[in-house]
Amino acid sequence: MHKKDTSIRVLFIDDDATGREVAAHNLRRAGFHVVLASDGEEGLRMFQEFVPDVVLTDLRMPRVDGMEVVRRVREFRPEIPVIVVTAYGSLDVGVQAMREGAYDVVAKPFNRQQLELVVRRAAERSRLAADNRALRQRLSGVERPIIGNSQVMRQLLSVVDRLARADSTVVVLGESGTGKELVARRLHVRSRRADGPFVTLSCAALPGDLIESELFGHERGAFTGASRSRLGRFRKARGGTLFLDEVAEIPLSLQGRLLRVLQERMVDVVGSDDPVAVDVRVVAATNRNLREEVEAGRFREDLYFRLAVVELRVPPLRERRDDIEALARHFIARYAGDRDLSIPDVVMDRLREGSWPGNVRELENVCERLAILAPGMSVRLEDLPSEGPDLPQAGADWLQALPERISLVDIERQVIAYTLEQCDGNISAAARRLGVPRHILVYRVEKHGIERSP
Repeated sequence: MHKKDTSIRVLFIDDDATGREVAAHNLRRAGFHVVLASDGEEGLRMFQEFVPDVVLTDLRMPRVDGMEVVRRVREFRPEIPVIVVTAYGSLDVGVQAMREGAYDVVAKPFNRQQLELVVRRAAERSRLAADNRALRQRLSGVERPIIGNSQVMRQLLSVVDRLARADSTVVVLGESGTGKELVARRLHVRSRRADGPFVTLSCAALPGDLIESELFGHERGAFTGASRSRLGRFRKARGGTLFLDEVAEIPLSLQGRLLRVLQERMVDVVGSDDPVAVDVRVVAATNRNLREEVEAGRFREDLYFRLAVVELRVPPLRERRDDIEALARHFIARYAGDRDLSIPDVVMDRLREGSWPGNVRELENVCERLAILAPGMSVRLEDLPSEGPDLPQAGADWLQALPERISLVDIERQVIAYTLEQCDGNISAAARRLGVPRHILVYRVEKHGIERSP
């Protein structure tokens, strides 16, 4: 006799109330977690919310019949097996159901042990396929570990794993360096799209005219310099996930085109009259407050609502200090090479006390430095970077003189302009001082129209 396994989630769809309750009783008696639906339309709606391991559906039902349920489940989540149960069992019905993608067909009245066995085998097959997909993803290098056992991270990852089962658009919010891309990768590898590509685009790293081509692609000769065709990230991501990092940086002039793709699932390729269908899940990320961007007129409200079907917030490191030790040990081991470097308590205490404005990325950089500079088998306190110098008085006066209401864009522009002035217009030195890649600073300088001394 099989032991009870309430981790197997079953959705049972049948318009016959009596048969539905009898089947539910037998399935629950076998230890399954069962949710009931009274017809195909309700079943498909509950399927999206519940995301079962196995679907059982009656064949003859009003509005949406069992064959349509099979087709729709196969369309949404082809890895989830659907078992058709019907009192009208015949060879023709069984063959048709299997052609539509049904896992098996069980005739009514069914034997309780037979039904339990079919459901259990279907669930095992589904889980084996999921394990194989996860293994392939790990081997492909798409997945990255998310280190953290703090309560706030456990809650976040629990939500992420539930969302991965759906196909909804997600916006990941959080400060720079918190690991928003890692969350996007986890959503991908635990989704039905795990076998598809994971494609990324940093919207802050490109000027607006290049973002259009990178997103939507273009045909050869579409504009001056277009010597060859380009697919664009949407078409490259077909069947998978497209991660749009720093989505708030997409120019307002292009946001309408992005909205249309999300709504219509069609891409208008530059230089082509024929739109192209794309099946892509979009996960976006930003360190900005999108609601404030909408209020300021820099981000379309309709695009915001289309993107933010679900919002996830990745906490800054200061809100998950319980994870600092695990993160530090992980990064030290990564950069130690063949050495088994230890971390003295005095060093770990200093790491725990840090403010970490650059979050996990800053902690990783510090740990890399510690590992590289360690002369023996232990990292040293003296190899920790010293506190950064205070701003010159002019900078402090500027901060104190800020008006009560000033936009983040204005603050960014003034900080960049001030830093460039202090670095005598040297863009590379200013980028190092601000802690950003040089090409991003060049883009921000051009975006804000900042003049720099020769």
